[in-house]
Amino acid sequence: MSSSTSSTAKPIRVLVVGLGTMGTSHARAYSAIDGFELVGLCTPRAADRHDLETEFPSLPRFERYDEALASLRPDAVAICTYTEHHAAMALQAFAAGAHVFCEKPLAETLEAARSVIDAARASGKALLIGYILRVHPSWSRFVEIGRTLGKPLVMRMNLNQQSAGSFWEVHKKLMLSTSPIVDCGVHYVDIMCQVTRSRPIAVHAVGARLTDEIAPSMYNYGHLHIAFEDGSVGWYEVGWGPMMSETAHFVKDIIGPNGSVSMVARESTEATASSADHDSHTRTNALRIHHAARNPEGRFARPDEILSTEDEPGHQELCEREQRLFLSAIHGDIDLSEHHEAAINSLSIVFAADASVRSGEVVRL
Repeated sequence: MSSSTSSTAKPIRVLVVGLGTMGTSHARAYSAIDGFELVGLCTPRAADRHDLETEFPSLPRFERYDEALASLRPDAVAICTYTEHHAAMALQAFAAGAHVFCEKPLAETLEAARSVIDAARASGKALLIGYILRVHPSWSRFVEIGRTLGKPLVMRMNLNQQSAGSFWEVHKKLMLSTSPIVDCGVHYVDIMCQVTRSRPIAVHAVGARLTDEIAPSMYNYGHLHIAFEDGSVGWYEVGWGPMMSETAHFVKDIIGPNGSVSMVARESTEATASSADHDSHTRTNALRIHHAARNPEGRFARPDEILSTEDEPGHQELCEREQRLFLSAIHGDIDLSEHHEAAINSLSIVFAADASVRSGEVVRL
């Protein structure tokens, strides 16, 4: 359906599965956007979720996904559960004739991720994966500036989260199936791939298990290095847990022969700053651009530029941007082929990093 007719079409009826932070935010987005109708929620212990009754009164709630699909027959499903359920739920949704929005990572194996993309193609349904930074204007500008810095590039990124209470409980549940280097890493290696537009060729990673609250085979701290065909290199660091430091938990910069661009976040010493806060994962305060060019006296020819991003969207608005993109995909207004290829590419890198942590070897891609 083209955009010229989509405004008069019936709303897309959506079922949201998984009502944690992201699922609840996406449910709010569907409620706010013309063109969608939120028709049901599916989550464990649904009857006990009084917060859902308060925010989404009288909306049907289900504990079983198959029952929700059969009862509601939705046009689209938003899958916001833990990673190990993503692929199976997406395949069920396509089989039921629904479009799919799926939070990242798309699946817990590369083979499963490819099967989901193949199913989307075979069914003719839209599949949008939750790479939220791709709809963030400050991150898009960060990528654009990074591409002007020459080659090779050096990319440095991290997202360390000092988590306790309910945040730590969520992290421990995630680590039952997915390491931090996989769960969060897909965002940032995707950014690296967007900036370099070069083929990744090798990955090496290390990890550490800093608590006996997780399985002996799991680690809650990881650090990966990636090399690209064009000579560019990058690293990504991630740690979850009550022991993590708030110092330098937000590092996002790109360095090239022509200079550098850095995201400047709120100072970690501010009482309001928290590495566990979802808004802080995407928020910047400014982009700092440094020019390497020097004058005849050997001094820098231009001062650093500071681009303010104070008016950037918050987490909820970003979720709404994602869902508007999903609506456009459902109506056939955009081609998601590159989106799917990028998702497989970033997954292949973080799975290689996870394998490297466990083997101690460099993984060639």
